[in-house]
Amino acid sequence: MTTRLRYRLITGPDDATFCERISALLDEGYQLHGSPSVTFNGANVIAAQAVILPADS
Repeated sequence: MTTRLRYRLITGPDDATFCERISALLDEGYQLHGSPSVTFNGANVIAAQAVILPADS
């Protein structure tokens, strides 16, 4: 069994794939931690979202 990290910072282009990654983690029991951050790299909007796994999971 793979140990799941209690804290993860997910980054990537702000697109449907990014939202799907976050949604999958929420389905696995992770919770959003703080607000998302976004930046522009000159070509794309890049998003970052922290997620945490509650201690009782």
